[in-house]
Amino acid sequence: MSRVNFCNIPIDALTMQETIDKIDMSIAEGKVIHHVVVNAAKVVNAQKDPELRNSIINCDIINADGQAVVWASRFLNQPLPERVAGIDLMEALVKLCSEKSYRIYLFGAREEVVTKVVEKYSNQYGPEIIAGYRNGYYNKADEPVIAKQIADSKPSILFVAISSPRKEIFLNTYKDLIKAPFIMGVGGSFDVVAGVVKRAPKWMQRMGLEWFYRLVQEPGRMWKRYLVGNSKFIYLVFKEKFRQIFRSNKKVSKSKKAE
Repeated sequence: MSRVNFCNIPIDALTMQETIDKIDMSIAEGKVIHHVVVNAAKVVNAQKDPELRNSIINCDIINADGQAVVWASRFLNQPLPERVAGIDLMEALVKLCSEKSYRIYLFGAREEVVTKVVEKYSNQYGPEIIAGYRNGYYNKADEPVIAKQIADSKPSILFVAISSPRKEIFLNTYKDLIKAPFIMGVGGSFDVVAGVVKRAPKWMQRMGLEWFYRLVQEPGRMWKRYLVGNSKFIYLVFKEKFRQIFRSNKKVSKSKKAE
């Protein structure tokens, strides 16, 4: 797998279909693959949160969730082929599970939300697709018990809809106990699937404005994450660009001296 180094975070240069194919192969072979998606906010937070960064770099597949990350990768001469949005990947994998008789476990969100997701997928693909489910509200002391419950259900895929960095740290801590062939954090995807939160129109997704759509829907909760976080992301990208230019000029200078 080809990986690029994006602001000190490794990201796999994979398309959506290439990602799905690798996951399908891993499930068929019984291998354990830990997946994560990174967006602008996660890239920024990982710079100062070593536990979050370690949970990302320890993953087997790291996709670019945000369009901003894809555009910035090209600006930094480390081009990624396309955005692999977490929710799009999750929906594609649920469909794959129905075709291959795999089973999923849904962990996270409020009880009324996760039960709506279970109901929707059960109606769409049949109840046998569900290995189990649990809401995302618990005390940290409950984590080993929850991980054991998930392991006992023997899912092919585990989707975890908990906010960052909790989901990344939970999965990195308990993946060896859970032993599901594929584990993936999906953030707020359950809210979208359940119809609690509306997703941006396709044209806004293509233009990288999905964050703005979320901001308009939940300004009180999202303004700091997007306005402050996006500003920090832009600063980080330009800082990396200037670093690249400096290193390039330094190499040219050394080459001229050698001549």
